Amino acid sequence: MLACLDVDYRAAESVAACLLFHDWPDPTEAQAFIERLPPAAPYQPGQFYLRELPCLLQVLRRAPSPPDVVVIDGYVWLGEQGQPGLGARLHQELGLPVIGVAKTAFHGSPDSLAVYRGQSQKPLHVSAVAMDRAAAALAIQRMHGPHRIPTLLKRVDRLCRDG
Repeated sequence: MLACLDVDYRAAESVAACLLFHDWPDPTEAQAFIERLPPAAPYQPGQFYLRELPCLLQVLRRAPSPPDVVVIDGYVWLGEQGQPGLGARLHQELGLPVIGVAKTAFHGSPDSLAVYRGQSQKPLHVSAVAMDRAAAALAIQRMHGPHRIPTLLKRVDRLCRDG
């Protein structure tokens, strides 16, 4: 089983969502979970994980078993020295392979690969831990959907925003 996760932040709460699916090209999820949580910690530049990691861990607890790979909205590694980003910290907590998919380039993150999908001229920036970066980029390329953002990544984003 594969999982994609996202979090939406509001003044009164945070909402985390998790979609479980069987294979990269799947157009729909097998299961969906939403977790309503207290407001997240304030954003601190370079330490996004302090805000998002507790939410991701909480919603993943709803899954019946640990997924084989987790896909997040963000980076695995940050900076020239490969400092751990959200994805690396999630891997440290779970011991699972994590793929980070970022919509914007993070200056000084040379470990990400550009993935172009659909007709978009803007790449997704894919990084990974505990799996080959090229395999991670191919997995994101194979995900369902004709547009830049894969169907299930768009759906998990919408699920936590609407949840």
